[in-house]
Amino acid sequence: MRAKTIVPVILSGGSGTRLWPMSRPERPKQFLPLTSDETMLQLTARRATGERYAAPIIVANAAHADAVESQLAEIGIAPQAVVLEPAGRNTAPAIALAALVAEDKEAALLVMPSDHVIADVEAFHAAIARALPLVNDGWLVTFGIAPDAPETGYGWIQTGEGIADGVHRVARFVEKPPLDRAQAMLAAGGHCWNGGIFLFRADMYLAALAAHAPQMLAAVQDSVKAARHEGARLFPDAAAFAASPSDSIDYAVMEKAERVAVVPVAMGWSDLGSWDALHAISERDADGNAHGGEVIAIDTTNCLVRSDGVRIAMVGVSDLVVVASGNDILVLPRGRSQEVKKLIDAMKK
Repeated sequence: MRAKTIVPVILSGGSGTRLWPMSRPERPKQFLPLTSDETMLQLTARRATGERYAAPIIVANAAHADAVESQLAEIGIAPQAVVLEPAGRNTAPAIALAALVAEDKEAALLVMPSDHVIADVEAFHAAIARALPLVNDGWLVTFGIAPDAPETGYGWIQTGEGIADGVHRVARFVEKPPLDRAQAMLAAGGHCWNGGIFLFRADMYLAALAAHAPQMLAAVQDSVKAARHEGARLFPDAAAFAASPSDSIDYAVMEKAERVAVVPVAMGWSDLGSWDALHAISERDADGNAHGGEVIAIDTTNCLVRSDGVRIAMVGVSDLVVVASGNDILVLPRGRSQEVKKLIDAMKK
C-alpha cells in the first residue's frame, strides 16, 4: 500500500430545516453545538486530523463563509480551500468542485457530510484504513452503516463478494425502501445503510464523472476555471455552475461505476435528522429526559427539552419535544418530529 495523504472534504451546504427552530437557513445545524460544546462542523473536522490528514476542503453555501472560517479557526484548523457554491446542485457537483480544487489529484478524498454524528471515531479510522489499499488501486469506496432498525428514511447498500478484509464489492444500491422491504433487508443481513461517506482518489472520481456524467464535469470545470479567489475562499462562476445537472453522487457515479466497494462499519453513526434522533443519542436524566439550556422539569418523563434563551418549565408531561429558540417555540409528541417539515411548509404559505 502506498500511503497517501487523505484530504477531508466536508460538505456543508445543507439547510437542516428538520431541526427548526434552532436550525435555520442562516444558521443550519452543522453550525450548532447539538451533541457537545463544539458544533457539528467542528466535530466533523476534528474527526479527520492527524499525521495522515491534509488540511480540509469545505464546500459550503456562500452565505456561510464567515461561519465556516470562524468555527474552524476556533479549533485551530486552517482549510486549504473553502469552496462556496453559487447554487445547490446536489452532492455530485459539490464533490467535483473539491476534486478539481485539490492540490494533489492522487490524494484520497474523504467525503463527509458536515452534520452527522460518529460516536466511535476509532472504528471510523479503522474502516478508513481497511479501505485505503483499494482506494490506492483506483476503487471508489463508500462506508456502509451497520443497520439496527428497518429504516425507511435512508438508502441501503447490498454487500456483494468480499474483496479484502472487511471490504466488499457493492452488489447494488437500494433507494429509500418501503417498510416491508426494509424489514426484509434487515432480517436477511448483508445490507447496510448508505451514510453518504466516501473515500476515493480525486483523479478517479473525475474519471468516473468523465465516463458517466460528462456534462456535469464540463460545467464544474468551467466554473472552477472562471472562479474568483479571495484568500482560501473560491467562488465558482455562477453561470457555468448553474449549467451542471443537479444529481447525487449515488446516481451520477456510484451506481454506474465498475469498481465500487463498501466497508461496513458500526461506529455510532446518526445523521441527526430529527429531534427524535437527538433524543435517542443524548445523555438523559433518571426520568429519561434530555435537556439543554435553562429548563425546569417536575414529574416529567422521556422528553427532549432545549432552549437557547427563554426558560422552559414543565410539570406532569411525558414524551414531548419542546424546543425554544429566539421568538419561536416548537411543541410536538416524540415520534412525530419528522413532521417539522410540514410546519416549515405551512409557515412559508
